[in-house]
Amino acid sequence: MIRINWYFIETHTHLGLIKKNSEEVIREAVAEKVIKMVNIGIDLVSSKASIDLASRFDGVYSAIGFHPHEAKFLTSENLKGLKELAKQPKVVAIGEIGLDYYWQHSSIESQRKAFIQQIYLARDFRLPIIIHDREAHLEVLDILDKEAKGSKILLHCFSGDLDFARLCIERGYLLGIGGVVTFPKARKLVEVIQYAPLENIVLETDSPYLTPHPFRGKPNEPKYIPLIAEKIAQLKKVDLEVVARATSINAHSFFGLKDKE
Repeated sequence: MIRINWYFIETHTHLGLIKKNSEEVIREAVAEKVIKMVNIGIDLVSSKASIDLASRFDGVYSAIGFHPHEAKFLTSENLKGLKELAKQPKVVAIGEIGLDYYWQHSSIESQRKAFIQQIYLARDFRLPIIIHDREAHLEVLDILDKEAKGSKILLHCFSGDLDFARLCIERGYLLGIGGVVTFPKARKLVEVIQYAPLENIVLETDSPYLTPHPFRGKPNEPKYIPLIAEKIAQLKKVDLEVVARATSINAHSFFGLKDKE
C-alpha cells in the first residue's frame, strides 16, 4: 500500500469492461488508497450499468453518455433515456462524449450532432462534461466555446500538444492524465505535464486500457493510479502527497463529490 496521508481519486474507469469481479477491483484499488472512482458510460446500456454499480458501492460514482464511437445510436429515444438517468443521485457528469476523427466508427456528422445534444443535456442538469477528443482538438474546442460556456470541462486522456494544453488551461479546463505519461515515448505529454499547473490535472486510468509502466500488456485497473501520480510527481519535482492532494481536490470540485475526508 502507498504510504501517504492523503488519497487518490480515479476520474475515468470502465469497470464493466474489466474482466474481473468489480468488487475485487474496487477493493484492490482502495487498498492502494484509490478511494473514489468515476465509472464511465459509453452508451445507454453501460450508463445504466454504471449507475447500478455506483448504487452498490460507496466511493463509486457514474458518468453517463454516448461515446463518439456510439454516436450513430443516439436516437431521440435514447436521448430521453439519458435524461432519465441524469436524475440519479450518483450521476456526477455527462461523458465520455466528444469527437473521434481517428477511428470514425460513427460518421463525423453523427458525432457532431450527438456531441452537441449531450452538451445541452449537461447544461440542463448542470453537470460537468468529460470529453473524448482524438485528432479533433480544434473542432472540439470550437464546439465547447460555442455550446458549453459556463460548463466544467475535463479532457479525458489528454492527447494534445503544449499549444493545445495552453488553450485548454486558459479556459479553466481540467486535463485527465493516465498511464500514457509513464510510456518511454510520451515526450509530448511529458512537456504538457511540466507546464500545466497541478490545479488543472486529475488522475485517470481509462481501465482496462492504457496500462502504465511497468504493467503494460496487462489489463489496466484503478489500483494503478498511484503509478501515474508518482510519474507526475517526478516530472513536477514535488512529493507524491502533493500530487495526491491537489488532484483529489480538483476531482472533488469538478464532480461535486461529498465527504472529502
